[in-house]
Amino acid sequence: MKAQLIQGGNHTDQRGQLLFNNGFDLEPVRRIYTIEHSNTSLIRGWMGHETEHRWFTVVSGSFQIKVKSVGDWQQPELDAEDAAVFVLRSGSLDVLHIPPGHIFCLQALDLHSKIVVMADHPVGTTNDEHRYPVQS
Repeated sequence: MKAQLIQGGNHTDQRGQLLFNNGFDLEPVRRIYTIEHSNTSLIRGWMGHETEHRWFTVVSGSFQIKVKSVGDWQQPELDAEDAAVFVLRSGSLDVLHIPPGHIFCLQALDLHSKIVVMADHPVGTTNDEHRYPVQS
């Protein structure tokens, strides 16, 4: 399974704007949180999960998310050169699904950007979080 962008959309009329994502199934989501970076130079990651799914959508600004599959969790390849790169912007409610077996890193592209993260496991129910340094 690969990381997949689930396209959202928007509709604007005289009443205002409606953002939607009719292709995103919320059934597996068990928790939700937001991340707001203090600047655009911070890169949060690499982090990933062997069994948990993550979904991301941006509610203000924009984020770049790099995603890589992992073959060896003890010594994963942390070179970003072969990572899939996704840019999520707040204007369409696109959702990026990162399945188990992947690591990712996040970087805000605009000041005051905020991203919503959804997970399929409640906090503390798995010991499945892997964190690695971002290499410059």
